[in-house]
Amino acid sequence: MKAIIVTKPGALEITDIPIPKPDPYQALVKNDRACICNLTDSELLGGHFPGMEEAFPFALGHESTGIVQEVGAKVKNFKPGDRTVGGLVFDLGVDGLETGWGGFCEYTLANDHDAMLADGAANEEHGWVEVYEIQTQVDLDISADQAVLLCTWREVVGAFRDFNLQPGDNVLIFGGGPVGLSFVKFGKLFGLGWIGLVDRHKEKQDKALEFGVDAVFTPGDPAIDDMEKFRGKKLDVVIDAVGKPEIVNEAMPLVRRGGSFCIYGFLSGMPLHLDQGNADFNFNLYLHQWPTRQYEKEAQRPICDWLRSGQLSSEEFITHRFSIDEIDKAFTAVRGRKVIKAVLEYS
Repeated sequence: MKAIIVTKPGALEITDIPIPKPDPYQALVKNDRACICNLTDSELLGGHFPGMEEAFPFALGHESTGIVQEVGAKVKNFKPGDRTVGGLVFDLGVDGLETGWGGFCEYTLANDHDAMLADGAANEEHGWVEVYEIQTQVDLDISADQAVLLCTWREVVGAFRDFNLQPGDNVLIFGGGPVGLSFVKFGKLFGLGWIGLVDRHKEKQDKALEFGVDAVFTPGDPAIDDMEKFRGKKLDVVIDAVGKPEIVNEAMPLVRRGGSFCIYGFLSGMPLHLDQGNADFNFNLYLHQWPTRQYEKEAQRPICDWLRSGQLSSEEFITHRFSIDEIDKAFTAVRGRKVIKAVLEYS
């Protein structure tokens, strides 16, 4: 099968490796769609992702969907023909080849977490990994394009609970990438109050306006520093969807007493120093470097309901399409900062 291998920082190669064999609790999945995770996959490719700086060569990818081909003897919740999301490959079957989750492989493995849990096998002794909880079946009325975006959308909707966001909260979001724009889209569906977005790219500002954002700003806009004057009151929440430590310090004067600063994703290995002199003496700080898997899994149902009702569409987020053989071209597009979500298609 084809696998996308990072051979050294910045270098990609399409390599043929063995198709993985499913264990008793695993389903073999043939991918038909994958998505580039703009930040994480770029950090992995560049050799900057924490813990993976020296792991070359490794198989890339963690956002994918496909159709089950066969299942192990103890699988209860997948069957051939089912669509699944989140399949990975940890053992590539090649000496010296590490895993960067391996989700771009032509075939992946989805693990039946619920069956393992029921059998008392959801533990390290039986090879269980926490990511198995979100390798789920997806109803077949959800298209391949919609299913692959669940990988991003479920994380963001789950983060609403991690950040304790409440209907009516007034929120400023820094960053108009797929995560920041998802916070805008789901914020409106969830019932947040006023929502503003900060991003330097007009295309992303325009997309946020299409999603119903109340105001857009470019970084350094004086209106950001004068947010209380601009809105008449301070914000409830600031969300950093970029991953830069300075954003929290810049935003501290903007948030009301008891409000929240929410950092989504890792900080690229940079230290976080807080200058509390500009903040109210009472505030909350949430650092969301890894999803809460239960929340992420439970987010799938409302997202699918929004898709079925037409309140949410994959085409609102997919801006670029490539075949899996065009992986270099896809990452070049991502580096150009014009991509919201780039879909990779398999023949």
